[in-house]
Amino acid sequence: MNTWVVVALWVIAIGGVLVGLYFWGKKLQDRYAEQQQMINEHKQAVQIFVIDKKKDKMDNLKLPKIVKDQIPKRQRNRKIPVIIAKVGPQIQTLMCDENVYNTIPVKKNVKVEVAGVLVVNILSGKLAQAEKVGFRQRMLNRANNLREKSAK
Repeated sequence: MNTWVVVALWVIAIGGVLVGLYFWGKKLQDRYAEQQQMINEHKQAVQIFVIDKKKDKMDNLKLPKIVKDQIPKRQRNRKIPVIIAKVGPQIQTLMCDENVYNTIPVKKNVKVEVAGVLVVNILSGKLAQAEKVGFRQRMLNRANNLREKSAK
């Protein structure tokens, strides 16, 4: 076969894959926007007392059966960040996003926005996030530490 024919087939195949990924991404983006709209419609502010927070698999969590059934099969084996909190007189297990999980304090009263069993946002009482140190800054810090050690 001619070399140009092989190259043309590869270009067409890669182009087809990229077009397919584009439309699949648009579909996922539309689904995400629809879910965010539903969350925004149903969220409400609640005062909770955070007892514990952990990352655990769906099988080990005390979530309602309806919630467990709605989670896709490929995500059931993943560890999900959850908060065990006292909401009013009840102790509940609430799911949350990773950034909410990192900023919520333990053993404190916190005002959060909740949509069902999902903690959407922290309104008051969150922990301060540490600034992320970039690669360049870490290398400069290491170089400065080595200079200080060699100077002594």
